[in-house]
Amino acid sequence: MVAELVDDVRRYLAEGELPATAAHVAEAILASGEIPGDAAVGRMVTELQSELVGAGPLEPLMHDPLVSDVLVNGPHSVWADRGGGLEELAISFRDEQSVRRLAQRLASLAGRRLDDASPYVDARLPDGARLHAIVPPLSSVGTCISIRVPRKRDFTLPELVEARAMPATAIPWFEAIISSKCAYLISGGTGTGKTTLLSALLATIPRNERILIVEDSGELNPDHDHVVRLESRPPNVEGQGKIELRDLLRQALRMRPDRIVVGEVRGAEVVDLLAALNTGHEGGCGTVHANSAEDVPARLEALALAAGLGREALHAQVNAGIDAVIHLNRIRSGRRRIAGINVLRPVLGDGASTGVNESVPAVVFGEDEVKEGPGFEYLARRLGMTGQDKENAAAL
Repeated sequence: MVAELVDDVRRYLAEGELPATAAHVAEAILASGEIPGDAAVGRMVTELQSELVGAGPLEPLMHDPLVSDVLVNGPHSVWADRGGGLEELAISFRDEQSVRRLAQRLASLAGRRLDDASPYVDARLPDGARLHAIVPPLSSVGTCISIRVPRKRDFTLPELVEARAMPATAIPWFEAIISSKCAYLISGGTGTGKTTLLSALLATIPRNERILIVEDSGELNPDHDHVVRLESRPPNVEGQGKIELRDLLRQALRMRPDRIVVGEVRGAEVVDLLAALNTGHEGGCGTVHANSAEDVPARLEALALAAGLGREALHAQVNAGIDAVIHLNRIRSGRRRIAGINVLRPVLGDGASTGVNESVPAVVFGEDEVKEGPGFEYLARRLGMTGQDKENAAAL
């Protein structure tokens, strides 16, 4: 399909103020002077609709149930993640202008601008996908598009076992965390599956409990009967109307929650979440970016200090409010896996607490087994395990 035909169709639809329906696109093709056969017309209609109102060459990826991320680095470099790490695809755009037009169209669908005055955009598309785009000269390789594709459905814990993300013997540990109403954080790097695991855990919460989810963009969609989702809002083109996670978290606390969930803790909302977990809101949870479970205390400290909460106060609230840290990573093959469960416990100095917490492995998940770590007894106490419970857990 030549670029001139796309331009002719676009011009025909614009002049007639016509929507890019299949009938109007076919009409525009015929009006251009091209007289292809019926099969060719049908094929061209599909391609042109994708070019004019869809995601262009990326359209098939947006409907692939295995794809979680789509990345475009200029017109001739397209990558996707189907669960095994990034792979370069034999997909390309005609030129830089084609990539830029697609980025601008996607941004407009989210009610945002993308031009020389606003050279980057971070927004949520109507289908729930997260869009980031940036244009030259900020990007030297051309227009870059990053799309986090929403999952068509959520995984269950047994399905995560089938996907080899964890051993089957890990499930009782997660069930114990949920049933005991422990507060926990899920940590990991970008694209390690934190949201996937969190959604699977939320689906196991008893059906008579009310879950309040606070997110920047709606990614969590647990299979549960009583879920209320609150989403933050960026400022409009005039710079007004911004609603932050902290604002929504405070509203959620007034909505009679049984479980408070923060989709991603990455700013000042950490202060309000910790306050909630220390004032009777059991079973709260969220995700946080961290390279390892051992880095979580330092990560929380950095977020809290930026929000004005001192180090001593932060560690006191962490010790009282957070019971466990579940960490995920990617192995060299690119496969996502749940590494294990850590506990946050005070660091001792001369037999007394130093007022600072450290993250200590409690259970470590191998390919087929669960191993005890130095924090096993500490986690067992947090989960309210009896002596027999601990023996059973150790025998898994």
